[in-house]
Amino acid sequence: MAIPIPPLTLSHFLLAIITIGLGFPGLSANPVEFAREIRPILSDTCFKCHGLDAAKRKGGLRLDQKEGWFTPREEGTLVVPGKPRKSILFTRITHSDPDDQMPPSDEVRQLTPLEITKIRDWIRQGANWQPHWSFTPLRRPDLPKNDNASRTLGPIDRYIGRRMAEAGLQPAEPADKATLLRRVTLDLTGLPPTLEELGNFLQDPSHHAYEQVVDRLLSSPRYGEHLAVDWLDLARYADTDGYQDDEPRTMWRWREWLINVLNDNIPFDQFTVEQLAGDLLPNAALEQKLATGFLRNNRVTGEGGSIAEEFRVEYIVDRVETVSSVWMGLTTGCARCHDHKYDPVSQHEFYSLFAFFNQTPEPGTYRGLAKPSLKVPTRPDQKRLREIEQQLSQSDGDQRQELEEDRKRLIGRTPDTMVMEDSQRRDTFILERGQYDQRGRKVAPGVPSSLPPLPRGVEINRLALAEWLVDPEHPLTARVTVNRLWQHHFGVGLVKSSEDFGVQGDFPSHPNLLDWLATELIRLNWDIKALQKLIVTSSTYRQASQPSPAARQIDPENRLISHAPRLRLSGEVIRDQALFVSGLLVERIGGPSVKPYQPANLWNEIAGPTTSAYAKGYQQDTGDALYRRSLYTFWRRAIPPPGLQIFDGPSREVCISRREQTNTPLQALALLNDTIFVEAARGLGTRMIRAGGENQKTRISHGFQIVTGRLPRSEELSVLLNSLKTHQRTYLDDTSLALELVNVGESEPDPALSAPELAAYTAIANTLLNLDEAITRP
Repeated sequence: MAIPIPPLTLSHFLLAIITIGLGFPGLSANPVEFAREIRPILSDTCFKCHGLDAAKRKGGLRLDQKEGWFTPREEGTLVVPGKPRKSILFTRITHSDPDDQMPPSDEVRQLTPLEITKIRDWIRQGANWQPHWSFTPLRRPDLPKNDNASRTLGPIDRYIGRRMAEAGLQPAEPADKATLLRRVTLDLTGLPPTLEELGNFLQDPSHHAYEQVVDRLLSSPRYGEHLAVDWLDLARYADTDGYQDDEPRTMWRWREWLINVLNDNIPFDQFTVEQLAGDLLPNAALEQKLATGFLRNNRVTGEGGSIAEEFRVEYIVDRVETVSSVWMGLTTGCARCHDHKYDPVSQHEFYSLFAFFNQTPEPGTYRGLAKPSLKVPTRPDQKRLREIEQQLSQSDGDQRQELEEDRKRLIGRTPDTMVMEDSQRRDTFILERGQYDQRGRKVAPGVPSSLPPLPRGVEINRLALAEWLVDPEHPLTARVTVNRLWQHHFGVGLVKSSEDFGVQGDFPSHPNLLDWLATELIRLNWDIKALQKLIVTSSTYRQASQPSPAARQIDPENRLISHAPRLRLSGEVIRDQALFVSGLLVERIGGPSVKPYQPANLWNEIAGPTTSAYAKGYQQDTGDALYRRSLYTFWRRAIPPPGLQIFDGPSREVCISRREQTNTPLQALALLNDTIFVEAARGLGTRMIRAGGENQKTRISHGFQIVTGRLPRSEELSVLLNSLKTHQRTYLDDTSLALELVNVGESEPDPALSAPELAAYTAIANTLLNLDEAITRP
């Protein structure tokens, strides 16, 4: 049916009045960008019915592509540049007849007067159509000029400074040295600086002092442990299968591989290839094969009555969605049942991606472990095994037998880890409506046509896919990766929706900076540490976190980064910091997952003994295992570690690119009462007494500086001193109460300290660990 072009009606007049009344001029003084301002409006209101999905498309009209926008049709032209009233697009969105208006009147999402005005102004200004920004070829933009004659600004600061200047803002002053050291140490290691490190930095006047600190932190083995947490979320790593039974599994050797290679700083392109196709590399080493455990971290089921093929399909769908999200920032799962309604990914292309992962001989139902799997000793065990091999050639008798037994022991304690393997060829079909048993057309492995093609002359397998993802011409991978690194250091990415670079995602706050960082990562040969050093040594990163009055008014979300963001620490860092400042942290890298304190009977109360593996409930560890870093905590998908979940830890059932940030009363209650924090407070209190001097003021100041990185102000010290005296009176009056407090946890209190004195300082230390500064990255 022809789309009528309505005459001017009262609604047009009313729209003009509304527009003027709201303060929007008839012709915008600033150019309206299609990619930044118009496409998001169309995506929200139009693409559902006029997008890629041909089966759902209405009126034969497609708005997500340029074709057809400016070509005359029988009923008129969709957009006539410079003439809104002759453009069907504009006349339909301003139509007075509910039967002809678009979006239809029964749609919940309607255009606002501001959005209508933007569309009108865009047409008046010539209707310049632009492709979606993230699919455009990656090109290195020109650097803005250094407009600050008083200092030399790096590339990051120039891009940030230009946007600030356009908004009438000025950057904040540099952060003081103590604040900066705490910030960068937490960001790069997940632990606070020691007092010795703080003293050394404050006393070093050299120009290169900060850069030397950054180099030291990047080379610390704690770096890999901290950065691994972000990747564990992306990789949906857990120690259980998921679904109802949620059986335990053993994948910690893959986690240890991850920590090691992050510390080794292998290039991100190699990091990518090994995780997606390490088994397909020529003469692949055991560690490269182990890396493919990334793809086997998905949920699996072994429940009785499950249909094996149905769940095998689910596992592959999960891998497609995970790889698409992690490396391309695309929600390809929307194309499982039909063409994507917003992004250029068809159902055919979804199953072409599916075909890459459809060759592994994995059963559909199993518990804990399934082939293909691999035994890969830890690095220390590999070293010892090599030594044994050398010694065996020179040994005999009892010594040889001892070496053989040692070798057998090392191999015997090496767990099986699930990995990938392409040992069979399966045909792949489009699954109608996404159903495992509704096969449609046969498809071959391939990639979306909106992206660069696969190279010619290579075998089309997972290795080809992995190498395609890190090809310098790929428009998404480098952008997505640097955005996630920016998110790590600033709390929010340059693209806020770090999981979605598609049409429904957010537009970059600084598009040119994003592209410059992406091209810089490639120029640096995908060196992640080098890029992080570039970020944390920038003046932008080193700003103070106090916003100016103008910044509060003009940019309340700090998207222009006129000051450093203050960020609530993750649950992992909050717990690790408490253990670290208390002296309880066991700094051993790698090994099996551990089970620290958690509320008694929590597993049985929530899930019950779903299988025989959980008949005894949660079996808490003892000794050093209680005080390991949080990334080693046993992660049960059905019931994630409560001390981490309360601070927004995910379930890890699916890939997570960014955690939610919440503030709840339960968080404060956990910090005050959870066993690990009370025990850590006692450890910190012991340090205050032992190393803080002979009087109360110096002891409190010592503890305050350990926790926050600065000395307390006089009014803060006064409050804490009064509180200490109150606690001392309480615990002297009731020694049993003091004994109860200092004996919380499995570690022993210092027997040389009186219980009332230690209890009083424990209470003060507990207060310090609950300070806003203690749980915030400054």
